[in-house]
Amino acid sequence: MSPLLVFGVIAIYFALLLLISYLTSLKSDSQTFYTGNRESPWFLVAFGMVGAALSGVTFISVPGEVGNTHWAYLQFVMGNMVGYAVIGLVLIPLFYKLNLISIYEYLKTRFGQKAYLSGATIFLISQTIGASFRLFLAATVLQLAFFDAFDIPFYASVLTTMVLIWLYTYKSGIKTIVWTDTLQTIFLLLAVVITIVVIGKHLDKSTAELLAVVGESDLSSIFVWGGNSSQNFFKMFAGGIFITIAMNGLDQNVMQKNLTCRNKKDAQKNIFWFSITFFVSNLLFLSLGVLLYHYAEINGIDLPKATDELFPYLALNHFGTLAGVVFLLGITAAAFSSADSALTALTTSFCIDIVNLPERTNIDQDKTRRWIHIGFTFLVFLTIVAFNEVNDRSVVSAVFKAAGFTYGPLLGLFAFGLSNKFTIRDKWVPYICLLSPVLSFILDWNAANWFNGFQFGFEILLVNAAITYIGLLLASKR
Repeated sequence: MSPLLVFGVIAIYFALLLLISYLTSLKSDSQTFYTGNRESPWFLVAFGMVGAALSGVTFISVPGEVGNTHWAYLQFVMGNMVGYAVIGLVLIPLFYKLNLISIYEYLKTRFGQKAYLSGATIFLISQTIGASFRLFLAATVLQLAFFDAFDIPFYASVLTTMVLIWLYTYKSGIKTIVWTDTLQTIFLLLAVVITIVVIGKHLDKSTAELLAVVGESDLSSIFVWGGNSSQNFFKMFAGGIFITIAMNGLDQNVMQKNLTCRNKKDAQKNIFWFSITFFVSNLLFLSLGVLLYHYAEINGIDLPKATDELFPYLALNHFGTLAGVVFLLGITAAAFSSADSALTALTTSFCIDIVNLPERTNIDQDKTRRWIHIGFTFLVFLTIVAFNEVNDRSVVSAVFKAAGFTYGPLLGLFAFGLSNKFTIRDKWVPYICLLSPVLSFILDWNAANWFNGFQFGFEILLVNAAITYIGLLLASKR
């Protein structure tokens, strides 16, 4: 693809985002950044959250991973559906009842100041690493597709991207995000649908014939019953439930959008309809994966060694200009739909949980909030550059996985708070929240040697949360 064409696509995309930012910032006040004044239509939030939930990792990795684990990932998505139901029926009523801006304010009410700061700090660390990792994956694709052609170094392209994200989020925050997420979800899903249509034309197959290819392929097998496999159904299903609760229901990035709805009922409708759309979207990605491998086999194409490179390689080199353009729009949308909301959530949590900004009357709150927003923008930029300097995708993935361990203490804290009325020795909480992920990581690392070949999958989060829960129980005052 022509670098100028790529530039034009990206420039038009950002122009749309800046236009949305301008329109949503009209008549904004100090609460608009944090809550969108609780005026968001639930159906808009539901559709927009799909793009943020899928992210660049899903967009790039899920179709390629079909070659390794077939449709086993769908077992995890099935668990996600149950997790979203728990969020809708348990967590959303709680957060609306307490009228929270940051969901970690619950920990202060339930346990105390140190538990509150522990939960917020866990989120800030995990979200910074997670957002950086997701944007790093997308940035490497854009670097190859465009910036390398003009000899623009990686750090300069990432810095430009971060500045642009800051520009359209700094004023109205979550209110802008709700609307830009909708645009980004449209582009992301459009990229998958158009790519499937292009594959059908190249192979001269109708929609029914493509469905038959997917249905008859060995790659479409879903269930894995082997007990030691990390892809075992029960492991992935349980992991899907609790990872959804921990990394969505207990994540300020996701819940901040839910809390922009007008009331509890609207927020519940949002989460239920979002979960259905999310499931269908993942079916599309998995089907695309089968068709990508089928297309490569039919045409005798040598595939890249890394499965993450499958979709970008075929879209940019074999499917023609239209497919290349929509792929770039899709990966850009997937990257920014998670990065922009992450920056907004990080800023919100730091302002509310760490510096208690709304209660401080001796400073210019808007100015302070914008400086905090700039600080997190720069922090994410530095983290992405550090990932690139490591120059080892497996190491970067390990860092991302390690960040996922920190959600275990959050799950344990909320589970303990909601399941009993015990009070705890608040000063012990930071040590418990440090110890549980360390012990979990040691267990995960040595599981195969210690447990006769057994491998933890997503369910390691449950182990992590259980260690936290036991620690809190030991620290409790009945």
